[in-house]
Amino acid sequence: MAAGDDHGEEVRNKQVLARDYIHGNPKEEDMYLSTGTIRLKVPEGSNAVLVKNLYLSCDPYMRGSKAEVIDRLFNSFAPHSPIAGYGVAKVMDSGHPEFKKGDLVWGVTKWEEYSLITMTESLFKIQHTDVPLSYYTGLLGMPGMTAYAGFYELCSPKKGEYVFISSAFGAVGQLVGQFAKLMGCYVVGSAGSQEKVDLLKNKFGFDEAFNYKEEDDLDAALKRCFPEGIDIYFENVGGKTLDAVLLNMRLRSRIVVAGMISQYNLDQTEGIRNLLTILYKRVRMEGFTVYDYYHLYPKFLDVVLPYIREKKIVYVEDEAKGLESGPAALVGIFSGRNVGKQVVLVAPE
Repeated sequence: MAAGDDHGEEVRNKQVLARDYIHGNPKEEDMYLSTGTIRLKVPEGSNAVLVKNLYLSCDPYMRGSKAEVIDRLFNSFAPHSPIAGYGVAKVMDSGHPEFKKGDLVWGVTKWEEYSLITMTESLFKIQHTDVPLSYYTGLLGMPGMTAYAGFYELCSPKKGEYVFISSAFGAVGQLVGQFAKLMGCYVVGSAGSQEKVDLLKNKFGFDEAFNYKEEDDLDAALKRCFPEGIDIYFENVGGKTLDAVLLNMRLRSRIVVAGMISQYNLDQTEGIRNLLTILYKRVRMEGFTVYDYYHLYPKFLDVVLPYIREKKIVYVEDEAKGLESGPAALVGIFSGRNVGKQVVLVAPE
């Protein structure tokens, strides 16, 4: 980097770029490291924000989409462009009235050392720094808001209800489970390894958990865990799991759909055979996207920050160090290699 305090200086900018549009889960060879340059000054008359990226988030939605797919907020993989995703950053220069130099922010950024962010509606100023900044990639960021909105706003939970969460060890699932326990619910989760099952029960306080890979009959596994049936199902997986859950829903139960990770890469999605349950049991099933609920972010912080400070919520992170470790970290979440929320440390603050 050139010496001096002139913020208009041109500096080297290490980046993780996509080779091409991809379909399905990314592989390491779909990304490559490059070094460009960037001026540490927002262009005259622009309301963009120039940031130094500190942490980057690895999330399941960061898969490929075909070039023609336009119904997503942003495409993580565009040919020879930096990977896009959520992150935590420090403002270096700003043409936007709500952000000033030195502010810490979280929101949609790019996988590079410095980013010029023009989509400023996706940025949130970080007001509370008595918790680790990396939490704003997960617990206090998009996954936390997903868990909060899906559980409190859509599930209408009541004390004593029976709650099942698929992919319960993910960044969203582990929080939904803890919110449900704090409400006095009975909580069961499914995960993909014995280590994760043990952590759900012993660290996150779930009442029960099972390894779906070791269950020959998911319906039987659910009946074992829920002899009286399920009131709330927080859906992250879809497919065979959803089909089995439908057989175990109680009268006037609720299913909220945050994701269906088992279906994303199938050319032909799996059919669901047990939908009649929705009719017989008056089940309410609703899909949602977190973007519809960001207006509740201040309310969310009012609920969650005290839980963190009082150590009522347990949160586990898996930190990869250095931008160059990003591709392997991102690829790893699709095979369940991470234990906890996967983040990439780009630079210390």
